Amino acid sequence: MLRVDGPPPTVSCRNLWKVYGPRADRIVGTPDADLPRAELLEKTGCVVAVRDVSFDVMQGEVFVVMGLSGSGKSTLVRMVNRIHDPTAGQVLIDDDDLMKADAEHLREIRRKKISMVFQHFGLLPHRRIVDNVAFGLEVQGVDKEHRWATAEQVLDKVGLGGWGNSFPDELSGGMQQRVGLARALANDPEILLFDEPFSALDPLIRRDMQREVINLQRDLKKTMIFITHDLAEALKLGDRIAIMKDGRFVQVGTPEEVVAHPANDYVADFTKDVPRAHVLTARAIMRPAGGDGSGDGPTVSPTTIVQDLIPMVADIDRSIRVVDEGAVLGVVDRSCVMAALVEES
Repeated sequence: MLRVDGPPPTVSCRNLWKVYGPRADRIVGTPDADLPRAELLEKTGCVVAVRDVSFDVMQGEVFVVMGLSGSGKSTLVRMVNRIHDPTAGQVLIDDDDLMKADAEHLREIRRKKISMVFQHFGLLPHRRIVDNVAFGLEVQGVDKEHRWATAEQVLDKVGLGGWGNSFPDELSGGMQQRVGLARALANDPEILLFDEPFSALDPLIRRDMQREVINLQRDLKKTMIFITHDLAEALKLGDRIAIMKDGRFVQVGTPEEVVAHPANDYVADFTKDVPRAHVLTARAIMRPAGGDGSGDGPTVSPTTIVQDLIPMVADIDRSIRVVDEGAVLGVVDRSCVMAALVEES
C-alpha cells in the first residue's frame, strides 16, 4: 500500500481489481492474472484492466495517474466513484466504504462529495450555459435563484463570466471544457476526478486549461485525481504521479522523484526527454550543509528548480543554503547544479 505520513487520507483505494469477462472474480489474485492479455482472453474469456492497485490521496493533493492507452488508468478513476464497480477491493472516501454503500447513499456521495470532469464535455445543447452548470444543483432540488447565482459564481472562477446566457454551440472547445469544469465545481465537491479532460483540445487551449486547474487548486484546495497520457501535463499538475502499465502502478512519487530516480526502464523511457533543470529542485540536488549550515549568505527554498539556480551559482563562489521555515536543510553549489545537468546530457 502506498501511504503518505500525516492526517488520514481523503481517498483510499485498497487492492483494487477490475476484470471483465465471465466469472471475473475467479481471476483475482491467481497466476492466470499475470498471463499476457491475449493468452488470458483465450484461456478464460477474461481481460484484466486493473490488478491489485492500492493508493491514498491526501486532502488538497493533486494525484496524477498517467500511462499509455490501455494501461487501466481511466478504469481506475471510474472505480473511485463506482461508475465501474471493482471486481475486488475497497474504495474509501473519508473512511466511508463505497463498496458497502447502498444506491441512495452512493447517489448522495456523488452529488455532494465527488464531481467528475470528462474528456467529452457532455453539455446539454438545448440549455443555456448557466443551466448546464447548475444542472447538478437542479437535480438536488436547489431553488432556481440560488443555483443560478452559484453557477454565475463558478463561471467567473473559470473565466467565463458573462457567458451564462449563451448556448454550448456558441462556445469554442476550450470554453466548453471550462463549462464542464464549472459544472463539476458548482456542487462544491470535496473531490474532483479528471478523466483525460484536455486531451481533445489543441495545445494552446490545453495549456490554458492546465493553468486554470493550477490556479483553481491554489484558491480552492480541492482533492484531485487527474488522469492523463501526457507526461508533461502530469509533471506540471501533480503533487505525486503514479505511472501505470498493464493495470499496475510501476512507480509512484513526486515529479522530481520520477524524473531523477525512475524505478525501471519503462519509466526511464517515459522521462528521458524531460528537461531535468525544469523539474529537479534544490531539495533533490542539495548536499549536507556541514560547515556551510550557518552564516548570512544567500538562501533558497527547497522547491526552487535547478533552472533558477543556474544564474545564482554562476554569480557567486559560496554555497547557497536551502532553507525551509528557518531550518537549513542542506546546501547547493556549482558542483551540485553541474552534476544534475551532466546527468541530463
